[in-house]
Amino acid sequence: MAGHEIPDPADRKQVADHADPTDLHAAEEARHGGCDPAFLHGVVVGFDGSTSSERALAYAIGMAGRSGSGLIIVHVANRLPTTVWAGCEPPVFVDVPDHRTEVLGLELACADYLAEVPWILVERGGDICHELEEVGREYSADAIVVGSTHGIVGRIFGSVAGRLAKRAQRPVIVIP
Repeated sequence: MAGHEIPDPADRKQVADHADPTDLHAAEEARHGGCDPAFLHGVVVGFDGSTSSERALAYAIGMAGRSGSGLIIVHVANRLPTTVWAGCEPPVFVDVPDHRTEVLGLELACADYLAEVPWILVERGGDICHELEEVGREYSADAIVVGSTHGIVGRIFGSVAGRLAKRAQRPVIVIP
């Protein structure tokens, strides 16, 4: 099944004030923002195209396949601060969008290994840990899978996996 991007949560939310309170399906749909039931209680995986995130994606595919649930692939886009200086005016900082999500989406859409499970690609911007947990909450995910962080950045600022494991409200699986 081919994946696709879904809009921001604000675009997905549905108002359920006219729904019959005895209609449990409508209440469940309103609670989860009207997302596809195939992805409720699915597996969230952080993916940025790195080697460790590719290993995390492979593990998450197997986990989703074994549990018969959907795979929610999350790419948290970088917002790169850039200084713009217009002559005598003071410098202004501008967020430059990260177009990596579009490239990742095309790569994932062509990947044969994703044909075994239903999947979607969700783009977010902001703090990686917060956004992964937020997507996990929105989809009532059974787990969040991330790759381990290596290198000096992880040692200085703390790894995404470590920070996420401390704050998450659901199991976090860290793939080395």
